[in-house]
Amino acid sequence: MRSLAATLQAFFSVRLLQERRASPNTVASYRDTFKLLLSFVHLRTGKPPAEQGFEDLEAPTVGAFLQHLETKRHNSVSTRNTRLAAIHSFFTYASFVHPEHAERIMRVLAIPNKRCERALVSFLDRSEIEAIVAVPDRSTYIGRRDHALLTLAAQTGLRLSELTGLRRADLHLASTGAHVRCEGKGRKQRTTPLTRQTVAVLTVWLNEVGPAPDALVFPSRLGGPLSPDAFQRLVRHYTELAATKQSSLNGKHVTPHVFRHSAAMELVKADVDISTIAMWLGHEHIQTVMIYLHADLRVKERALARIVPAHTTPGRFRPSDALLGFLTML
Repeated sequence: MRSLAATLQAFFSVRLLQERRASPNTVASYRDTFKLLLSFVHLRTGKPPAEQGFEDLEAPTVGAFLQHLETKRHNSVSTRNTRLAAIHSFFTYASFVHPEHAERIMRVLAIPNKRCERALVSFLDRSEIEAIVAVPDRSTYIGRRDHALLTLAAQTGLRLSELTGLRRADLHLASTGAHVRCEGKGRKQRTTPLTRQTVAVLTVWLNEVGPAPDALVFPSRLGGPLSPDAFQRLVRHYTELAATKQSSLNGKHVTPHVFRHSAAMELVKADVDISTIAMWLGHEHIQTVMIYLHADLRVKERALARIVPAHTTPGRFRPSDALLGFLTML
């Protein structure tokens, strides 16, 4: 086994899993990146992945791989940058293990992220949210589950993985201080308060979940965790049905993450401080929440109201009285 293969195995088993305790999503993303990269090098060189060395992963080869992702696999720039972040993480680790390859490692680490356009966040207004949440048929088990799931997603702004991983013990529906507890990115735990309406919906639904503390709140048909694809399909399905009555939903691409954006925008419209919104959503940096301020047109309209109208000619103040002029000059 070449040094590259041994180092890559140690990177996953020691660096990610033991030292950093990386989340399963991070490990899966890094894994897929290197499966794609090693397969790409195999096609170019004919070397099986186990026989490839650091000399086969020079900066030009990594650059060609990134270009391949965009041109052949039609990945977005953000996906390309995510793959590059995984490669940078591995080569940073390799720089400490194999100083003899420091020069070629530094050339790979010097590959920059590609700048990309950042579109305004997509979100739903209150009437659109209510239209989608009202669609599930609550005379069926799946309909009641989906109604509770969408209600919680719209009010709390929890991430997809946070919603599908909820256990009964994570919900506290007491009359005062009702909240949901979850573990988000970076293994950061947080609590999010619940409204009376959300508590009422969840209370009814939990009667069907069962009393076991570790019972999944939103199980699949087979009783396991609801998969991301299944969650996305049900959101798309209910959005299409809601669009027949709510015309503003026509043409909108609604995903589970749009519910998270919508919850954030509700807080922005209520003039909640951005630091509070960051804590609510589980963001580590306040700067991440700035995208919601850019999307809120009211902020810009208030700024516009403070601007001097275009037809007004600005001028310098000139006192109409000699004494006032004297006092102004003091």
